[in-house]
Amino acid sequence: MRVASLLLVLLIALPAAAQPRPAGRAAEIDAMIAALKLAPNEEIAGQIEGRLRQLWLQSASPTAMLLLNRGVRDLNNNASDEALDDFDAALALDPNLPDAFHRRALARSAAGDYRGAIADIQEALTREPRFFPALQSLSRIAEERRDFKGALAAWKKAMEFSPRTPSGDERLKMLERKAYGEGT
Repeated sequence: MRVASLLLVLLIALPAAAQPRPAGRAAEIDAMIAALKLAPNEEIAGQIEGRLRQLWLQSASPTAMLLLNRGVRDLNNNASDEALDDFDAALALDPNLPDAFHRRALARSAAGDYRGAIADIQEALTREPRFFPALQSLSRIAEERRDFKGALAAWKKAMEFSPRTPSGDERLKMLERKAYGEGT
């Protein structure tokens, strides 16, 4: 019985111990950003980007994560109003979560609220200036609005953090052509 109790305590404690502590998470984010800048190819960059996204989300409460995941599902099902409600609720629980602002920006953009989307991207970047997914989204929003120079500037800024982002160079060239013409 005692061994079973000890095993139960260990099983409960292991997931908590596996989560980096806030200072450890910040150090790991710093290390991942540095590694991302040195990634030798797009495949490795994609893996590092995935780990960074996980780290950025680890501070979210389980309830906020549930709301964020539900919002993403709603957004994928073209239910941007429901997604907005979910992201608003997640932000009410955790107003410092950059990814919640980013995801709400995506929902606002899908609903045609570009001004609100850009404001949410600014909020995400205020909380984490290296949050390159928000810069990538800002680039796409600017492109949708036919602001190709703005799209290019946002993409270049995102690539400062992730120079080997998958398909990043192709997008950069495409935006340069759109912003400055075919001769560039």
